[in-house]
Amino acid sequence: MDICVEAILYEQKSVFIQMLELYQYDFSEFSDDDINEYGYFGYAHIDDYWNEEGRYPFFIRVNGKLAGLVLVRSCCEHNTLPNPHCIAEFFVMKKYRQKGVGRAAAMKIFDMFHGGWEVSQWGNNLPAQNFWRKVEVHCGTIKLQVDRVV
Repeated sequence: MDICVEAILYEQKSVFIQMLELYQYDFSEFSDDDINEYGYFGYAHIDDYWNEEGRYPFFIRVNGKLAGLVLVRSCCEHNTLPNPHCIAEFFVMKKYRQKGVGRAAAMKIFDMFHGGWEVSQWGNNLPAQNFWRKVEVHCGTIKLQVDRVV
């Protein structure tokens, strides 16, 4: 299985938006969000990923097929870490879960951005907590701060 992480180009913005909608649909189980009157969840920071310094959008691909996304920010919200980065959003489509795709994608992202990492999950999102706990074990020398927040 060939797993890669690639930067999302501005020209791919419509695909990025669609992938975010899938992510938010999946996440609504934990966030209790509803779609708007136009049938979308919406995501407030879409354009920020091309207009603000320190924001990086990536697609996850498996054997060339879109399989998820990772949004990285160069900051920390809950910790003080050296050269900080955080996973703002992380999504692997259900078809690719439990196959090592998420862990491989996370490790590739960690290799791309050196420094301390913050990963927060919602308190009611037990699958995400379990996933990141397993990833943390494989991090080796990476300083990964895994927090559970509500």
